[in-house]
Amino acid sequence: MMNLSRKLGILIVCGIPAIIGGGMVYAVCGSYACVIVYETILLLAAAVFAAKA
Repeated sequence: MMNLSRKLGILIVCGIPAIIGGGMVYAVCGSYACVIVYETILLLAAAVFAAKA
């Protein structure tokens, strides 16, 4: 079981790429559909990482 500080750390590590990367994906593709796909992939990766921790 993860403690609070570890959960907050994972949130920060995954949150920054979600915000910055989402803007970059939107700038390149120009549509929110691409951003949703990117965010979904990032969410799945974070879930796998959190499950192994």
